[in-house]
Amino acid sequence: MNNTLIINNKPIIIAGPCSAENENQLRTTIEQIAKDDRVSMIRCGVWKPRTRPGGFEGVGEPALRWIETIKQNFPSVPFCCEVARPEHIELCLQYGIDAVWIGARTTVNPFLVSELAEALKGSELAVMVKNPITPDVELWIGAIERIQQSGISNIAAVHRGFSTYNNFGYRNNPLWEIPIELKRRLPMMPLLCDPSHIGGRRSLVAPISQMALDLHFDGLIIECHPDPANALTDSQQQITPNELINLLDGLKKRTYDEPAPTDLNRLREQLDVIDAEILRLLSQRMQLSKDIGDIKHEYNMPIFQPQRWQQVLERQMAAARTMGLDEQFIKEITEKIHGESLRMQEQ
Repeated sequence: MNNTLIINNKPIIIAGPCSAENENQLRTTIEQIAKDDRVSMIRCGVWKPRTRPGGFEGVGEPALRWIETIKQNFPSVPFCCEVARPEHIELCLQYGIDAVWIGARTTVNPFLVSELAEALKGSELAVMVKNPITPDVELWIGAIERIQQSGISNIAAVHRGFSTYNNFGYRNNPLWEIPIELKRRLPMMPLLCDPSHIGGRRSLVAPISQMALDLHFDGLIIECHPDPANALTDSQQQITPNELINLLDGLKKRTYDEPAPTDLNRLREQLDVIDAEILRLLSQRMQLSKDIGDIKHEYNMPIFQPQRWQQVLERQMAAARTMGLDEQFIKEITEKIHGESLRMQEQ
């Protein structure tokens, strides 16, 4: 049984170049990171789906031949790459790839995932399923279930962030509540974080990695290149092998099994009281919104009042600044509450 994604007492660390550009670049990267025993697996892009045509889309099968040759020098190190078509899986099996991942653009399409699941039947490949580009935990779990139905048991989920209309300084909005919900519902499923695609910038890779470990993620998948500034893909978010080693040196793995200190339990109890009060106030607010909706319907008024909404938003932003709260965070919460209020008024 392929055991490349089995959780042990240390995080699963997967690292390597976004794209295998040429054999020398690939070999240089692997030689520098494979010597660190904290690296569990090497990642390398063979086929690269690009948002718009004209960019570098990977070299395809020749890259698999490079990997096959380089693997001879690192027989104990597993290798993985992205697949999007059944023929990709066939080639990965032919060239001895140990694991594959299904990208966000593929996960979003159940038809494509079903085709990949059919091609995986009877293989011992480990499979990682990235979250769909849309913030939809059901779609993510559905893709995982399709892979499970193919007979693959060695599966991990990968959080790489979501495409939203406002990503709040990230390349892809992390929306941490979604992977946390997936872990709650699939507690035995290894959950990895892709800080490179969430952040989109080298400076964010380390803090996002630490955040993921603090949230009890089981590992990281990080893009690494010997010369990131001249990389053919994702040049702004890749880090050098030396920077990867420094990042791993700086990571702190928290303990989860020890009893919580008394002070921590006391503070958690206070949070529980506040959370209950927030829910009570939200329920009260929605009832008021419903009453307002009744009046608007009676007087044939439109549900959405742009001027009133602008006043509410400006007031909340000003209050956030006064209280030392993050304005983007308060803006997002206010927008969600407003959206639900409009829904209540429409009923």
